[in-house]
Amino acid sequence: MMDEHEKGFFTEENSVEVVAGRNRNAKDARLKAIMEVVTRKLHEAVKEIEPTQEEWMEAILFLTRTGQMCNEWRQEFILLSDTLGVSMLVDAINNRKPSGASESTVLGPFHVQDAPELPMGANICLDQKGEDMVISGRILDTAGRPITGAVLDVWQANDEGFYDVQQLGIQPEFNLRGVFRTGEDGRYWFRAVKPKYYPIPHDGPVGRMLNHLGRHPYRPAHLHYILKAEGFETLITHIFDPHDPYINSDAVFGVKQSLLADFHLVDDPARAKGYDFAGPFWEVEYDFVLARKGEARGAA
Repeated sequence: MMDEHEKGFFTEENSVEVVAGRNRNAKDARLKAIMEVVTRKLHEAVKEIEPTQEEWMEAILFLTRTGQMCNEWRQEFILLSDTLGVSMLVDAINNRKPSGASESTVLGPFHVQDAPELPMGANICLDQKGEDMVISGRILDTAGRPITGAVLDVWQANDEGFYDVQQLGIQPEFNLRGVFRTGEDGRYWFRAVKPKYYPIPHDGPVGRMLNHLGRHPYRPAHLHYILKAEGFETLITHIFDPHDPYINSDAVFGVKQSLLADFHLVDDPARAKGYDFAGPFWEVEYDFVLARKGEARGAA
């Protein structure tokens, strides 16, 4: 058995206790607790994997390259978090909802502040490209009552899988973006185009990791929403096309069963004319349910 003096020396067996013990004077109790868990889990992984020194150096170089890829418009570490499912896990933990409330999902990197507020029914597609689509529904509380003055911030990729900020000078500014505000009936509707699946950035170390793991970089077609109303929790979410080829293998794990919407093709010339569409169009109806601030949430 080791005496008290020997316990301070690092061994394979006592590695966690020795490292955690060095943090006994931490000024932040929360940081101390976090580092104890991180140290324990990391050491457990190393002991189970038993990497060679060459493998460990390759892991360090991977993280180094990930950091070197980050700049003011590209955050490769967020991409790593997304593709490992950690972003969605953090989102789930921080967005537990009361029964009946709509589920959240990740924000994504392409939200833009100060998109224009538009009249209900406006067409957010500014370049007239893509398959026409109309989206409608209600914003409700968990008791089924309409929410007056709810604000919807919506955005999407075009039919080629690109957001406007990815094609500056090609797509018009604020293309496929808009902000809408509900009236007393809580209803919303606007016109857009049918979105398409697209790849997350995969020209860096995270993309190479996915390739080595035999994984694709694609996200299934979806529309983004941020929904806000006075007295209610803000909801960040998507709705998804359930028939998309990548619906069961989203690269960032953002799909939830409750967020699958019905994308219905309508071939009705009279209705198309009423929406100022030239021919058949897609129709989506989806209600969102917001949780009141302080409303009891689901258990972990």
